[in-house]
Amino acid sequence: MTTRMRFALPLSSCLMLSVTASGIEPRGVLGDRPEIVATPVSLDGADPARTKLGALTYLGGLALTSSDPAFGGFSAMRVTGDRFTLLSDGGNLVAFSMEGDLRPRDVRFADLPGPGTGAIKRHRDSESMTWDSRTGRVWVGFENSNMIWRYDASLTRVERRIRPAAMADWSIAGGAEAMVRLRSGQFLVISETARPKGMPDARIVLRFASDPTEGARPERLAYLPPANYDPTDMAELPDGRLLVLNRRLSLSGLFTARLELVDMRGVRAGTAVRGVELARFERPVQHDNFEALAITREGADTIVWVASDDNGEFWEQSLLLKFRLDFGQAKSPPPAKGTG
Repeated sequence: MTTRMRFALPLSSCLMLSVTASGIEPRGVLGDRPEIVATPVSLDGADPARTKLGALTYLGGLALTSSDPAFGGFSAMRVTGDRFTLLSDGGNLVAFSMEGDLRPRDVRFADLPGPGTGAIKRHRDSESMTWDSRTGRVWVGFENSNMIWRYDASLTRVERRIRPAAMADWSIAGGAEAMVRLRSGQFLVISETARPKGMPDARIVLRFASDPTEGARPERLAYLPPANYDPTDMAELPDGRLLVLNRRLSLSGLFTARLELVDMRGVRAGTAVRGVELARFERPVQHDNFEALAITREGADTIVWVASDDNGEFWEQSLLLKFRLDFGQAKSPPPAKGTG
């Protein structure tokens, strides 16, 4: 993510907010001594007993810190079993095991092979990640170069890479911000900023019938996020619908987020889709630059994990929050409409 300012600020404030927004700052590579401090956080600091947030029930969360200066900036997340992998926009990988007690164990740091060396964020700008649960293969979207790379399950070997023609005219700060491989084998990619012609409030969605790195040609759809919000990640629910995470930066609320339920099943090419709001992350509850989303199962429960990108700023946090999705609160999205 490259933060966009939608309001005018004094120069001193702009300097504070835009150190990482420029996309040119060194991010660095994580060292070889992995260490994480995980501090429990409540959903609502003014009401520590609060657990309800829209259609979500809060099950616990952590503020993650490390003495390593390259730690943070998490833009994507993979959760398989009890193993968590957080991917930073600088191409750093933080992996650990964690069970119900929410205590990270067996922490490991690694560097994702990718564009550039990773010492400078803009050489990577890895913003999205998805995987095939059967083969373990992983796909990563690089926003700065508008590329998709495929890796083996260990994230140590590059298998294929491509710069899809359909993404060629996306800005360097508006690439594959959100990407998911569906259980059907299709891929969905949402641009953070690219808009369909004549639809200034929508974002372009590419739907690939199969692996984009093997040359699949996409269809174009569109997603209409909440007003003044940008999509940052998405994940597939067990029933085939999607959760889409959206983020906003404003002077009054700083970073806020909205989680939406979106149904793209059977949607035709050239169609714009709206979602249904499930939760709002804004005062007084935990709110930050939420960019990473994952879905797991615990028995019959659908678990939603949300993580934030701290942009390397002292006033932001690397949060990892756990929720249960209460389907009784989740209505079907309104009908889709054509883009014209």
